[in-house]
Amino acid sequence: MAQGSSIEWTDATWNPVAGCTIVSPGCTKCYAMRMAARLEAMGQAKYAGTTKKVNGLPVWTGKINLDGDALAIPLKRRKPTKWFVNSMSDLFHEGVPFEFVDKVFAVMALTPHHTYQILTKRPERMAE
Repeated sequence: MAQGSSIEWTDATWNPVAGCTIVSPGCTKCYAMRMAARLEAMGQAKYAGTTKKVNGLPVWTGKINLDGDALAIPLKRRKPTKWFVNSMSDLFHEGVPFEFVDKVFAVMALTPHHTYQILTKRPERMAE
């Protein structure tokens, strides 16, 4: 489910993908890694297996979970919204099939009244 956000530069988060892999030193302090571990502990199936404990701290396992049901969320919102896409993952992670990326972009194309913000540490894959 999409949530409102306290992030000052966005209105809401939209997470059709969960999970990631550490790719740079900056990833070691990733808030999403800690949050995914918390959500998994709370029983949210979307985050199952995405983290493990290493030296008592959550670390990404590299497992990616796709949430096809989440694709419809922006379609249901009429109010123009700034969406942070995959605040809990990277849309261009190698574990996200291009077919699923295409579905995410199709939703964005169908909702031009919204603004979508996508962050990635994988610009090479994004260019593909």
